[in-house]
Amino acid sequence: MRAAVLVLLAEEPRHGYDLIRAIEERTDGAWAPSPGSIYPTLQSLQDEGLVQVEEVDGRRTASLTDEGRAWIEDNAPDQERLFAVERGRAAHREVMVELRALSEAVTHVIRSVDTPEATARATEILASARKDLYRVLAED
Repeated sequence: MRAAVLVLLAEEPRHGYDLIRAIEERTDGAWAPSPGSIYPTLQSLQDEGLVQVEEVDGRRTASLTDEGRAWIEDNAPDQERLFAVERGRAAHREVMVELRALSEAVTHVIRSVDTPEATARATEILASARKDLYRVLAED
């Protein structure tokens, strides 16, 4: 994650969601880091002095410091390898897209329909899906 963020920031300053989209695009959707992994990584890189974060057009935008540029020069990760999609992972892209869509649907349900019945039904649907997935694993 660290190397990917530094490589992308070497190209241009970016905000967190731009980093997520760039990684997802470069891996053809096989790797889409969450904000929960991007933002702590940015904070860690900032703490190390490799990245600075500034407010640009109302967004917290990260860019490399001189130390960050030196790190890129000294460590120059192979970008093709860094963003390479493992064989077979690209085939699972559709599953990951559906998983993200499912997560969004669950979020909408629990935020919009705040009743014990809706919560119980959503929990039942998710438990059923989990069990069905384990059945697929057992069949393989």
